[in-house]
Amino acid sequence: MNVGIGYAIALICIFGAYIIHGGDIMVIVHALPTELMAILGGAIGAFVVSNQGKTLKAVKAALPTLFKGSPYTKARYMDLLGMLFEILVKIRKEGLMSVEKDIEDPHSSAVFSKYEAIAHDHHVMDFITDYLRIMVSGNLNAMEIENLMDIEIETHHHEGHSPAAAITRLGDALPAFGIVAAVLGVVNTMGSVGQPPAVLGGMIGSALVGTFLGILLAYGIVAPLGTLLEQKLDESSKEFQCIKTVLLASMQGYAPQTAVEFGRKVLYSTERPTFQELEESIKGKK
Repeated sequence: MNVGIGYAIALICIFGAYIIHGGDIMVIVHALPTELMAILGGAIGAFVVSNQGKTLKAVKAALPTLFKGSPYTKARYMDLLGMLFEILVKIRKEGLMSVEKDIEDPHSSAVFSKYEAIAHDHHVMDFITDYLRIMVSGNLNAMEIENLMDIEIETHHHEGHSPAAAITRLGDALPAFGIVAAVLGVVNTMGSVGQPPAVLGGMIGSALVGTFLGILLAYGIVAPLGTLLEQKLDESSKEFQCIKTVLLASMQGYAPQTAVEFGRKVLYSTERPTFQELEESIKGKK
């Protein structure tokens, strides 16, 4: 929603100012197809050359998420903390071995299945179940598990950064391809130097449209998408940090209610439930 609104504001204001100052929009419209073919064709070709197949697939998968709202809401975090609380209470009452079946088949787990939004996110569920499995095995201490968690979260961040960086690089390249299109237009104009001034003026105007489109596409269309992807990546990493904090607090001997409070404090203030909200939710689960 915000992406569409932002694009509408940018394009209406830019072209509106041009028209208000007496500009003929048809000059841009007539030059648009060929200029876009040169600019976008060159940029997309270079984009394919400069990125591995896995990066191209990651970009393809990430683009639809840009037009959706953030899934990382207060309600999601309440569910996440509630689910972790229930698992930790079960461990505290019945021992670590009691969650072995929950770990091996999360979709059949009486605890996990109550939280559908979390249970259907396989990245989050894999992270939780993998470290619960390590805790059950008892082969690593809290410091070793924390180090392993940090490495995995960093790997997740680097993988998520790949499509954002690729789109940002594409945005950086577009002004240069706009100049390429403009230079080609000037070359074409020089080849028609014997034409009347009105014709030459139109050809020069069309050439300059290339420079304009390259800059507009870069800073008004593509670059904002790279920035938005970075913000979404930070949100997803924050969820993993919350899980890490809760599980480590539990390993260090804190009660489940205290452990989830530690996790709550990690969250961004805009999505973080209050102490009272979390406590009331936990009391309901007790």
